[in-house]
Amino acid sequence: MTLKILLLILFSVTLSALAQIALKFGVSKVEAVRPAADPMGMLSTLLAYGGNGYVLLGLLTYGIGAVVWLLVLARLDVSQAYPFVGLGFLVTMILGILLLQESVTVPRLIGTLLVVVGVSLVARS
Repeated sequence: MTLKILLLILFSVTLSALAQIALKFGVSKVEAVRPAADPMGMLSTLLAYGGNGYVLLGLLTYGIGAVVWLLVLARLDVSQAYPFVGLGFLVTMILGILLLQESVTVPRLIGTLLVVVGVSLVARS
């Protein structure tokens, strides 16, 4: 695997993590309409999500990340590339802590680190 491919993988994974954060931030700003209060509650909520700039940013970021991922898959076997997606767990956790002030439990941290160790083993194969 070349450095260029590795950087493309890391860029795609980072875009995916950033998209998660943008989506979470966006949906947190929209108050879901309860179906009892509005028979079209789910539709109203989906429309509100769709009109939220952070949600739209998250979807756009996912789209760009998918295009970058296509560049990776064009150059690498999927069985070698896909395990790197597991790094997204770590990146997303770190961004959640830094940007959303989320707390992390010890079991969640250990589980995420096990995923990273697994990715490292696959990357060396």
